[in-house]
Amino acid sequence: MKKCSKNLWQWGLTLAFGLMVFLFWRYRYPHALSYQEQFQMFLFDGTYLREVLSQPGGFARYVSEFLVQFYNVLLVGALVLAVLYMLLQRLVWRLTTRLSTRGEGFYYPLSFIPALALWYTMGDESVLLAYAVALIICLLAMLLWPRNKYAQLACVLVGVPVVYWLAGPLVWLLTVYVACRWLLDSSSRVKALVASVLLVLYTLACIGVSVACTNYPAATLMTGLFYYRYVQTVTVMMALTALLCVVVPLTVRYLPSIQTKTKRTALLTMQVAVLAVLTAVVVPNGFDERKYELIEYDYLVRLKDWEGVVRKAEQKNPDLPMSVSATNLALAMTGKLGDRIFDFYQHGHEGLLPIFERNFTTAQLTGEIYYHLGLVNTAQRFAFESMECLPDYRKSVRVVKRLAETNLINGQYGVAAKYINLLKKTVFYRKWAQRTEQLIGHEQLINEHPQYGWLRKVRLPDDFLFSEKETDKICGQLFLHNPQNKMAVQYLLMQPLLDRDIERFMQYLQVVQGKISYNPRAVQEAVALAFAQQRQQPPQGLISPVVLQSFNSFSNAMREGGAQLEAFRRTAWYYLTKGN
Repeated sequence: MKKCSKNLWQWGLTLAFGLMVFLFWRYRYPHALSYQEQFQMFLFDGTYLREVLSQPGGFARYVSEFLVQFYNVLLVGALVLAVLYMLLQRLVWRLTTRLSTRGEGFYYPLSFIPALALWYTMGDESVLLAYAVALIICLLAMLLWPRNKYAQLACVLVGVPVVYWLAGPLVWLLTVYVACRWLLDSSSRVKALVASVLLVLYTLACIGVSVACTNYPAATLMTGLFYYRYVQTVTVMMALTALLCVVVPLTVRYLPSIQTKTKRTALLTMQVAVLAVLTAVVVPNGFDERKYELIEYDYLVRLKDWEGVVRKAEQKNPDLPMSVSATNLALAMTGKLGDRIFDFYQHGHEGLLPIFERNFTTAQLTGEIYYHLGLVNTAQRFAFESMECLPDYRKSVRVVKRLAETNLINGQYGVAAKYINLLKKTVFYRKWAQRTEQLIGHEQLINEHPQYGWLRKVRLPDDFLFSEKETDKICGQLFLHNPQNKMAVQYLLMQPLLDRDIERFMQYLQVVQGKISYNPRAVQEAVALAFAQQRQQPPQGLISPVVLQSFNSFSNAMREGGAQLEAFRRTAWYYLTKGN
């Protein structure tokens, strides 16, 4: 009965920890799950399986990619992480009890320390799930390590290379564990030291053989192919987390045994309190709020949740190029850019169309803007660049899907079929690929498609390259090609405003008003300022009475100066005369 009671509170603590992990990833950082899922493409294909398993640590990668694909369903993704964290904690505790029974359960909370360290470590968005899977594989190998000396010799000869090929260079964790066991348990320290040195050399030899058998440099195989998005990188926290998986069980072995029930209760309470503080205070510090803010913007854009983007911008004014451009895209897609652009921070026309950077995240978002504008070929180029910029050389399922779409729109059906066939080998994109495959070669079906048909109408017929300094002219061509392209109209007129070029804005406005009626708040405010600078009255009906009255108040505030100008911060007048 006592043992059952002990196990119940231990499992209760583990399940409570798992629940916290689940809620954290599902509701605090769900966009991080989507971020990881989009930068891989797990294929149910024999060739892909053989290719992955032929690399050191390939099994850990294969398992992790299999699990990460389920991040597509946020609830399942959060559950996957919760289970892995709990599994790591339980394995650490099993290893602890295998080494010693001194703790008798009241040191159980210490087994959560490696899991908390992993939680903190995975706050770095470049740490891949393969790292956690490799940790679990190494812990399982430690638990299976035999006590018999002859069996240990066989496990060294066979187990080390096998674990290395399954988990990668985290096999060093197994090497450290075995060496520590030998040094601590052996009656002859000299023999144990010699055996430990030989074990280290044997591990090095295994890695050396893999260097000779593969095309990867030694530095890459020593640090791991699949632990970190930027290869040949091992962070301090990654190394510390791995070491804690060995240090914690070995430490508990030498902690004192507490006999008094009162002291045990006090010790247990103190441990749980410390763990609670670490979870609430330390773990969130592993997550860079600025980075995850940008990741969330990209996530909302991927979902085409334009209202969600605007709500996020309203909660906290975006001030980075990527977040500003995402906000402006959302406003344009909802037809509100001309009315609300100065409700948010702006910093020139790069807030509409950012300049190209060799960064897989920003290139992807910029490609989304060009795609919705109707510059399909440019969007395709940015998609290519985004995938080529991936530092771990993987394929992005999000990019492959976009390449299938752009080639379908352009009528390149053979190329589109190639990408669609890849997506048919995935779990969550198979149905989309099967539906889209039916469009190949059917012009009428494509033209009737709500998105692809529209983009065919608004895209420019001729393919060409253009300078990033001439994006306004490209928007002008899009508008002249199809005046119904409302996004092109908004971007055309807002670019000179963001560059504070009133003269160019007025030239573009004349062209626009010659074809369509477009007169939002920002346009009226700019027109009022333009005529005032020329000491002229604007044409009747061009500016609403409300805007004219507000402009008169702004003019008075400009003459008086002081804090009164702050009331006009969200106007084109303030931006054009004072700046953000």
